[in-house]
Amino acid sequence: MSAFVSSHAADDDADEVVALTLAGLSPLLAGANLGFVYATDTFAAELPSLVGRLREATGVAEWVGTVGLGVTATSAGYFDRPALSVMVAALPENSFRVFSGLERGMEAFRRAHGAWIAERRPSFGVIHADPRNPKTPELVTRLAEELPCYLVGGLTSSRSRHAQVAGSGPGAAEGGLSGVLFAGNIAVACGLSQGCSPIGPSRAVTEAEGNVIKAIEGRPAVEALKADLEASGQRRGQALHVALAVPGSDTGDYLVRNLLGADPERGWIGVGDHVSSGDRVMFCRRDPKSAGEDLERMLARLKARRNTTPAAGLYFSCVARGPHLFEGESTEAEAIAGVLGAFPLTGFFGNGEISSSRLYGYTGVLALFE
Repeated sequence: MSAFVSSHAADDDADEVVALTLAGLSPLLAGANLGFVYATDTFAAELPSLVGRLREATGVAEWVGTVGLGVTATSAGYFDRPALSVMVAALPENSFRVFSGLERGMEAFRRAHGAWIAERRPSFGVIHADPRNPKTPELVTRLAEELPCYLVGGLTSSRSRHAQVAGSGPGAAEGGLSGVLFAGNIAVACGLSQGCSPIGPSRAVTEAEGNVIKAIEGRPAVEALKADLEASGQRRGQALHVALAVPGSDTGDYLVRNLLGADPERGWIGVGDHVSSGDRVMFCRRDPKSAGEDLERMLARLKARRNTTPAAGLYFSCVARGPHLFEGESTEAEAIAGVLGAFPLTGFFGNGEISSSRLYGYTGVLALFE
């Protein structure tokens, strides 16, 4: 059996924010052996010392986490202000494995964790990644495929240090992937909420080079965009994005990327990702109404899969969501509690979100421990 307890606090002073957070963890969870910690980037430089104080006070040796422009908690969010959100868990012995330092290839990771992976066959993992590492998308995909394992998490978002915590050591890591893997006996349900809605149909790219789409179904890409704008009534320049269909998906999944610009003379458009001929794309919009409706749909699907309140949860949202998209910094956390009930929850607002084996943007990723 697994048990969880979470706490959160906001305060300008590092000592006070830890004290307030610890007060919310009292009484301490018997047998707690893993902690999740997310701090807003105000505390990026102090993250190792914050975790040290949490470790000493709780007796929990193993911690994983990172910093973000915002953090989330049970029915609450904190954005662009000093805050801390933590969750501790009492898990079966040898049911999880913390790792860090995955920056380039898999060799060192295999040597350090291969025996545990072969024995415990993890089916789920929580990942924190450095957005400055150009290999991050490739490493996420390779890790998910090699284990094989369903991954959730996010990319650190910070205006200073991109600190990550992983393990029982005193320091903080930067530059790669870190996180925790869970053995197959730990039951988890996951959901993904896209932050955008299509304004037109999915079409095939017929000419592309790098991140430039030149033609869609044989005509200039700009003409396809104009046609969708006119048909949908969408105003030009109003939070437009490009959605790239995920090959082989049986759920219509897509990756939202920024529309970087257009060349009206040539009819080309620039996209924030590599595009090839044969890829399927559609144009979409991002607005509070469509994002809120999709979040409610995702929560309803998860609720239909279970009859009880979750034991705990992790929520990873995009920095472009939160108060930048919704009415307030707590809107998403309140929606989760409103549909699924109040339960221990922690997470952060990142520079990108991880779901399954891919890196997303403008999404909300929710993992529920059963």
